[in-house]
Amino acid sequence: MARAASYNRETALDAAMGVFWEKGFHATSLKDLEATLAMKPGSIYAAFSSKENLYLLALARYFENSRTGFRDQVARASSPLTALAEHFRAYARLAPDDVARKACMLTKTMVDTRTTDPEIAAVTRDYLAAIQSEFSAAFAAARTAGELPPTADPDRLARRFQANVTALRLALHQGMEAGDFGQLAEDMAVEVESLRA
Repeated sequence: MARAASYNRETALDAAMGVFWEKGFHATSLKDLEATLAMKPGSIYAAFSSKENLYLLALARYFENSRTGFRDQVARASSPLTALAEHFRAYARLAPDDVARKACMLTKTMVDTRTTDPEIAAVTRDYLAAIQSEFSAAFAAARTAGELPPTADPDRLARRFQANVTALRLALHQGMEAGDFGQLAEDMAVEVESLRA
C-alpha cells in the first residue's frame, strides 16, 4: 500500500505561490522552496514533478484566485460599471500587509519568462487574456444594462482597464505614498464612471 502524502497539497501550493510571486521563477531556488514548503527536494519532486510544473500550478492558483475575486466583486456590486470603478478603489483600501499590494504575479511572470521559458510565458499570456475577457464581459454587461452607450466597445475598454490595473499595481508595489496612490486609484475609478451614458 502506498504511503499517504505527509503534506497538504493546498497549503503547499499556497506557500509556493507566495514565494514564486515574491521572487519570480528564476530567482526562486530549490532551497527557497524547501524552506517555504517545509519539504525535502525529493518530496518536492515526487509531489510536483519539477520546479517548472510547481510554478505552473502556483500560477494557475493565482489566476483562479484573481478571476474568482473579480467575479465576486462584480456579483456584489450594484451595477457592472460600479464594480469596475470599485476595482480600482479597492486597491487603495488594502491593508499594509496585504499580499495584493505586490505587482501582479502574471505581469511579473511575463517579464521574467518571456525570452527564457516559452511554455510558462505562453500560459501566462493565456491567463492575461482570460482576465481581460473578464473585464470585457463586465463592460458588455454594463452596456446591456444601459450604463454604457450602444456604441461602446467592451474589448477596447477592457484593454485600457487592464493597462490601468497593471500600472496601478506597479505603483503600489513600488511603494507610492498612500495619499498619492489613493488619488491615482480614484482618478482611474472616476474615469470608468465617466463612461456612464
